[in-house]
Amino acid sequence: MKIITWNCNMAFRKKARFILEHNPDILVIQECEHPDKLFFPDDVTKPTDVLWFGQNFNKGLAIFSYNDFHLTALKDQNENFRHVIPISVTSPEIDFNMFAIWANNPPDKDGAYIEQVWKAIAYYDRLLINTKTILIGDFNSNKIWDRRGRLTNHENIVNLLEQKGILSTYHVHHKQLQGLEAHPTLYMYRHENKPYHIDYCFASEDIMSKIETFVVGDFDFWKTYSDHMPLIVTFSSHLFPNTSLC
Repeated sequence: MKIITWNCNMAFRKKARFILEHNPDILVIQECEHPDKLFFPDDVTKPTDVLWFGQNFNKGLAIFSYNDFHLTALKDQNENFRHVIPISVTSPEIDFNMFAIWANNPPDKDGAYIEQVWKAIAYYDRLLINTKTILIGDFNSNKIWDRRGRLTNHENIVNLLEQKGILSTYHVHHKQLQGLEAHPTLYMYRHENKPYHIDYCFASEDIMSKIETFVVGDFDFWKTYSDHMPLIVTFSSHLFPNTSLC
């Protein structure tokens, strides 16, 4: 199973073919236009399912599935966290919960960015049950920006998830420390001398053990299309059986 997240910097319909060359099963795209605006060329693979969330039809959060994977938005979604979306992902062999994330909600005066993730973790606590759970997307955050005494610091969120048995796949797989990442996911204004790591894939430990590869997109190629680099995470095909079929 391959999951990719990418903040496409809008106009996904013009860029889809480049990310689809990596053959994702699940694709989480930030700053994506509404599906009504997605007119793909005939030679671009069409998704099995599409979910989209947002207020601006030119710039929302989209989740696509391919092959035999299907997506269902969970009914207890809290619209206050408009871009932290709990989703059930199923296929004939796999089922798990996934939170698709774009930490960006300017109308929330109490915290528009990483605070959204903190609030959502608290609200969806019962869904974060240490097994078969993935949180993936643009968190707009890094430990280097943490402020002393602020509850919603990036490091506090990492620690809270760790207490629930949910870890950053990049940091575990590449043996990296928070705030000292060797692979940037954002080049501000597409400037190579302004690199940051702000996109993440967290997974429960049962899924973590199944990671085969974790690739951050190459700046020289992806800078043409976005200031963000895609995260491409591949898991063993023998991931975790769909218990509903047992």
